[in-house]
Amino acid sequence: MKILVDAFGGDNSPKEIIAGSISALEENKEFELVLVGKKEIIEEELKGYSFDSERVSILNAEEVITCEEEPTVAIRRKPNSSISVAFKELKENSEAGAFVSAGSTGAVLVGATLKLGRIKGVNRPALCPLLPTIVDGKQVLLLDSGANADCKPINMVQFALMGSAYAESLGVKNPKIALLSNGTEDEKGNALNHEVFPVLKSLKSINFVGNCEARDILSGEYDVIVADGFSGNVALKSMEGAIGVVLKSIKQGVYGSIKGKIGGLFLKKTFSSLKDKLDYNNKGGALFLGVNKPVIKAHGSSKRLAIKNTVLQAVEYAKFNISEKITEKLNQEEIKIGE
Repeated sequence: MKILVDAFGGDNSPKEIIAGSISALEENKEFELVLVGKKEIIEEELKGYSFDSERVSILNAEEVITCEEEPTVAIRRKPNSSISVAFKELKENSEAGAFVSAGSTGAVLVGATLKLGRIKGVNRPALCPLLPTIVDGKQVLLLDSGANADCKPINMVQFALMGSAYAESLGVKNPKIALLSNGTEDEKGNALNHEVFPVLKSLKSINFVGNCEARDILSGEYDVIVADGFSGNVALKSMEGAIGVVLKSIKQGVYGSIKGKIGGLFLKKTFSSLKDKLDYNNKGGALFLGVNKPVIKAHGSSKRLAIKNTVLQAVEYAKFNISEKITEKLNQEEIKIGE
C-alpha cells in the first residue's frame, strides 16, 4: 500500500511534513511512503534521516497551491501542483491507498471532488474529523465540518448515512446519530433542520436519536453529529478555541503562585492526560467522506506529531474500504424529501 503525502502543504512544510511522515514509516511497516512535491528540496531534506529507501519514493511536483488562491481556479491552472499531481496518482494507481495534506483546505476538497471523483450516489462529500469525548476511549464524528457552507436536506441525510458507515468501520455497533441544533426537543432548529429531522427519523439503516446541542458534542453520548458545513465548522472552531483557553488558564493558575506550583506537582499526571486527550495533534486529520479513495486533511499548522498520526490514520482508512461501506449504506435507503 502506498500513502501519498503532500510535502509542500501546510504552514510548516516541508520540514515538519517530512519529519512526521518518516516517523510514521518507522512506526508502521505496512505501507510505502510517497512524498509529493519539489524533488530536489525533498531529497535534500531526507538527507537528515535514516530510513528504508525501498519504502520511500518521491513524486515530483514543481508547483504549490497556497491558501490565498481561489481553490477551483488554482486546481485548474496548476496541474503540476503537489495537490493536483497527488490526486492524479491516487486515481490512476491501484496501489495508492490514501492521500494526506495539510495544505489549502479548499484546494484539497475541490481536487478530491473534481479529480478523484465522488462515490456514486453522493451529492456532496463532507469533511469529518474524529473528536475526543470526556468518556475514555470514545470518540465522536462531526460532519460536515466545513466543506459545504450551504446545504440542502438531501446533503444532510447523506451525511448521516456516510457518518454511520464510517462509525461502523471504526467498530462502533449501532452508532448513535444526532442532528446539531439549538435544543434537544424535536421541534427545535431552523427550517433546514425541520426538513431533515423527519427524514432521518424514518431511516431504518441508522440509529437516529434526535437533536443535539453544541455543548454536548464531546459528552460521549453520541457517535455521529450531523450538521451543515457552516454550523459544523463554527462548532468545531469554538471547541478548539475553548479547549485552548481552558488549557492555558489551567497552566496560568498552576504557575501563578507558590501554592499553585505545589498543587500542580500532585496534579501533573492528570493535567498531562487531559492535554493529550484534547490536543488535535494526537488525533490526526479529518477524513473527506464521499470521494472514491481516502483523503485526509491535516490541520494547516500541523507539526511532525500531527502529521505522523495523520499518516498512520491514512493507513488504517485505506484498509477499511469505507467507500464500499458508504455505497452499501446509501443503497439500503430510498430517500424521500418533501413528499
